[in-house]
Amino acid sequence: MTEPADPRTILERGFMPLLLLLVTVAFVWLIGPFIGAILWGVITAILFTPLNAQVLARIPQRRSLAAIITLVIIMAVAIIPAMLLGVALLSQATAIYGQVQSGEIDIGRGFVAAERHLPPFVRAWLVDMGLGDFDAVRDRIGQGIASSFQTLARQAFTVGQGTIAFFLSLGVMLYLTFFLLRDGQALTMMVERSLPLPVDQRRFLVARFVAVVRATIRGSIIVAILQGLVGGVMFWTLGISGALLWGVAMAIFSLFPAIGTGLIWVPVTVYLLATGDVWRGVALFLCGFFIISSVDNVVRPILVGRDARMPDYVVLIATLSGFELMGFNGFVIGPVIAALFMAVWEIHANTPASNATDRPAD
Repeated sequence: MTEPADPRTILERGFMPLLLLLVTVAFVWLIGPFIGAILWGVITAILFTPLNAQVLARIPQRRSLAAIITLVIIMAVAIIPAMLLGVALLSQATAIYGQVQSGEIDIGRGFVAAERHLPPFVRAWLVDMGLGDFDAVRDRIGQGIASSFQTLARQAFTVGQGTIAFFLSLGVMLYLTFFLLRDGQALTMMVERSLPLPVDQRRFLVARFVAVVRATIRGSIIVAILQGLVGGVMFWTLGISGALLWGVAMAIFSLFPAIGTGLIWVPVTVYLLATGDVWRGVALFLCGFFIISSVDNVVRPILVGRDARMPDYVVLIATLSGFELMGFNGFVIGPVIAALFMAVWEIHANTPASNATDRPAD
């Protein structure tokens, strides 16, 4: 006859998981103000670990020095250029806002020109939709554009006020990146041993996480840079005001699969055609359709690969949801959570226990 379990033993066994959960939640709450810096520190370390390994191979047994050299390279090729780009972007956005205010850029003129060329049935449909008062619609569009630039100006002022907080977060990110580069292998092994899974499953999960983060983020960043660069150069070549601003906007929107850069170059193409600038409108359309939009289809599969790539619809939903819930950090956290979701279910599907019900009965 089995003896009843000791209540004290049951309490002790249940207390440790509860204590672990409580201190983990408390720690996450504690680091909340710097969660973005920590996130980007981990991502930066994952992306640049291969580079750090190459540096370490040249100076073996000097892990700290190798991590410092890698950190200097990161600042030179990523952080400092991003800061300079932000300053130039703010300057150009201010200049474009001045052109809109002075009437040099007149969105309403394009709206009026497009109105003249509308077929009668389209005019009737717009009236039925309550958009028949074209002057009022044009005024609302102008007010919306002015409001957008004013919001951008306020955000820039807020960023200027938060310069100390920004550099503090940047310092935390770089400081964490240094230790992750130097001690990343040991930390990864510690995390792996902490997972309550069989050895093969936890190794697969950690390896899958690192591979997906590296492939997804690297692919997204490089594709965004290429699409923004091609779009910005095309805008500059055609003499369209704010080429840098539009290029950066296309780089940001390229993070959304399926939607992408078309949110920028399609409306600008329509505006050029509506205002009678047919040559530039056609040139921008051809470049956008055949070059800018093709970068994602050609480059991303090469960078991401088949093993780490997720379906586009999963990436789109995860990215949009992450952005809605967590802002800019959601661009990264959303796809990573989706990748972990798929990896965990893949592990579950391949375990003998989960497949036991699929076997026919004897």
